[in-house]
Amino acid sequence: QVQLVESGGGSVQAGGSLRLSCAASGYIYSTYCMGWFRQAPGKEREGVAIMTTGGGITYYADSVKGRFTISLDIAKNTLYLQMNSLKPEDTAMYYCAADPLFPSRPFWYGAYNYWGQGTQVTVSS
Repeated sequence: QVQLVESGGGSVQAGGSLRLSCAASGYIYSTYCMGWFRQAPGKEREGVAIMTTGGGITYYADSVKGRFTISLDIAKNTLYLQMNSLKPEDTAMYYCAADPLFPSRPFWYGAYNYWGQGTQVTVSS
């Protein structure tokens, strides 16, 4: 069983930066897939950045490429999302997710078994 707890959200102006953290309790095996998702009011939850725990391979949604960076500190069992050049359209609740295997649709929220409670990110113009 894996439990995920996000932190680091907040309110920033456009162009600013935030770093989200996701602390995982329970053992994260090398086969795990972990990622960040976000959900804005009235919209479906969407994948933002995905990472394999074994090979450290990363994947990004087109909307955040070049601005967001996902990383993992295995020793701390903590996943991060560095968000730079934030835009108002990045405003959403951000969730950390994990699954024991790499899903066939890694950016689909339904593919993940474990979720955090979310942390709010608000970007003002």
